[in-house]
Amino acid sequence: MDVQRTMDSLSRKGFAVRYFETAKEAADYLSGSIWGKTVGIGGSVTIEQMGLYDRLSEHNTVHWHWVSNDMETRTAAAGAEVYLTSANAIAETGEIVNIDGSGNRVAATLYNHERVVFVAGVNKIAPDLESAVFRARNVAAPLNTRRLGLKTPCAVGKEIRCYDCSSADRICCGVATLLWPMRSVKVTEVVLVGESLGY
Repeated sequence: MDVQRTMDSLSRKGFAVRYFETAKEAADYLSGSIWGKTVGIGGSVTIEQMGLYDRLSEHNTVHWHWVSNDMETRTAAAGAEVYLTSANAIAETGEIVNIDGSGNRVAATLYNHERVVFVAGVNKIAPDLESAVFRARNVAAPLNTRRLGLKTPCAVGKEIRCYDCSSADRICCGVATLLWPMRSVKVTEVVLVGESLGY
């Protein structure tokens, strides 16, 4: 894993990039730089581990379906000024990969915010786009199905990998790859943390 190469590649493509050694430093930065905004959060173990919902709620209006799981919250998150989530993988070549089942998290990263922030531990870095997609399908998705207690083959199988199943519980229904920042988003930022966070 080459953090500097990843940052350089993302920067060349037009993403804003910041690196912090610890999750606390990254959380301090995000809490200090998001103030008086409406904030949407996509499902993210990384965001949860960093305690960002509580910190951001002190001085923003925050919508997160992990706190209030209803359609109104998901809709408000999608329309927020700032949207935060993690990435299932970030390629050293500068692409950001996310996989989703219902689509609210992936869709909200693509359109019409002042700022979209992907927060990711260095464990999410993959050498190239192909490896990043592989990681999303064969590492992140199976670990998330196990966390959710689903009955997909990747959740109950001995191997942690994608079985390309047709289960009703399948959470890898769509993959979004950001090659460059979306034009309708004013700032797309990647906050890399020198720790292992999320899946």
